[in-house]
This record gives sequence, C-alpha cells and structure tokens, in this order.
Amino acid sequence: MTTVDALARALRLSKTEHAHLKALARDGDKRPFTREIVPPPIRRMIESLKQPAYITGRRWDVLAWNDAAEDVFGFGRLPEQDRNTLLLMMTNKQTRKSYGAGWADVAKAMVAMFRATHDVWAGDPAFTALLTRLREGSPEFVKWWEAHDIRSTISGRKTMNHPTKGVLHFEHTSFQANDDPALKLVIYTPVGAGD
Repeated sequence: MTTVDALARALRLSKTEHAHLKALARDGDKRPFTREIVPPPIRRMIESLKQPAYITGRRWDVLAWNDAAEDVFGFGRLPEQDRNTLLLMMTNKQTRKSYGAGWADVAKAMVAMFRATHDVWAGDPAFTALLTRLREGSPEFVKWWEAHDIRSTISGRKTMNHPTKGVLHFEHTSFQANDDPALKLVIYTPVGAGD
C-alpha cells in the first residue's frame, strides 16, 4: 500500500476522491496546456452518428460535433472561445433557460466533475483564464467551486426545453478516445419522457 492509498483510507475518501488524490500526487505532465486536435477518423465517426454527439478536450472545450448536436446545442453559432460545455452551462442564458428547474442540479454536478480535471492543471494559464470567466459570469459557480466537491463523470439523463424543438429528453454518456485520452466523446441518445 502506498502512502497515498493509506492517506485515502485514513481519510475515508470515496473511490473518486481517492483517484483524484492519486492524480494530484503524480508528477504528471507539466507542459503548458494546448488545445487538442481531433484526429480525422474520430471526426468522421461522430459526423456519421444520427444522435447528437461531440468531442471535448481536457478543458471541456467543444472541439468537434455532428449535425444533430448542432441542431440541439448550436455550437457553430458560438465564437470558438465560448465553445466550452462548463462555460455554456454556467454563463449562457439560453442554456440555463433550456434546463429550466433542473439547471442547478446539472450545473452543480458539472462543477464537481470539472474540479477533478482542473486540479491536475491548476495554475496553467488556459485553466486560470477559464476559471476567471466562470467566476465573473456566474455567482453560482463561485459558490459551488468553493465547496471543493469532486465527482466522477457519469452517464445520466437530461431534459431540455429547446427554443424550436420543444422539450427534449436524452440519456447521455461519454467515452475516452484511445488516440488521446484527453478527448472525450459525448453522445446524447433521445428517449421518451417515460422511458
């Protein structure tokens, strides 16, 4: 048993918290963050999917998406610097409106999931800039960020009220790419309200 494992046991950390502590204890890659590039085969694969799908990087920037995702999320209508799933959730009024009463639960969970990624890159200028935008654009983000909650990324359900398509129900899940583990494929599968 390593010192980190013993500490995690003594502190009674959850599996997610334990994994986070291990990631923080590693020397890791300390090169400055650079935006990831989606390999052409992965890009073609998501473009071929019928359900909304997109690829994010370490900072949760949306790097590629298909037509179905464009119809639901409108990533192509946003400036590149605004195509970030956490930034959209926390600071975009239309996104907030589309989640309605469920917005706070979804947003708070996303903040806790992002902390696990952020802490490994704490101090990197790209992550610092993102945090500054989030703090300036969302008082809820500030409150939830200060709580220091950590969650692992999980599949789940989301209900959105789209301005032209009406109420949409999805199951969502994500997968890491073997080409670059920083790339995450997110797929939204439409489901009925009672499914």
